[in-house]
Amino acid sequence: METADDGTRTAQSLGDALAAVHFAELTNDQATARIIDAIAGWAEGQGWRVYRRAPSVFPLPPPLRGHSVLDVACARPGAQPIAIEVDRLDRPRTVDKLLAEAAAGRIAIWVRWGAGPFTPPPLPVHMVTRAAARRSGAWHTVADRPPPRHSQAPIEAAAPQELPWGPSGND
Repeated sequence: METADDGTRTAQSLGDALAAVHFAELTNDQATARIIDAIAGWAEGQGWRVYRRAPSVFPLPPPLRGHSVLDVACARPGAQPIAIEVDRLDRPRTVDKLLAEAAAGRIAIWVRWGAGPFTPPPLPVHMVTRAAARRSGAWHTVADRPPPRHSQAPIEAAAPQELPWGPSGND
């Protein structure tokens, strides 16, 4: 079974990696895909095997047959596997799926992105968040950094100048 420290450290490491993910003008699906790509890159950087759309232990709801899938699963040599789901919305079914994954011996991580607030899932499911905001129907990450100094400087009035009109003779 998972040690609290291993799951917490793994979730913190993933959170640190996702804090470096920035995007602008993306649809819901594009933003989710960007985050899944970043998760896969983070896991591959750890030397783990990465499986996208991996089979879950959680069954599909009736009348469907078979099992649900995970957004990302990671196999780690000598350590517990990791089950990761990525959602913008609060989905109770996702919590149920991750609880089933944790009961099967995996570190379960729910990556939530969007404007929040994000309600923490019950333990042993870990939550990692990535803030994003929607503007004009598209998503962009929310920067924690202040604007650059040049953006904060007052704008000086410019003196109007008359521009030449017509051919310059260089044509």
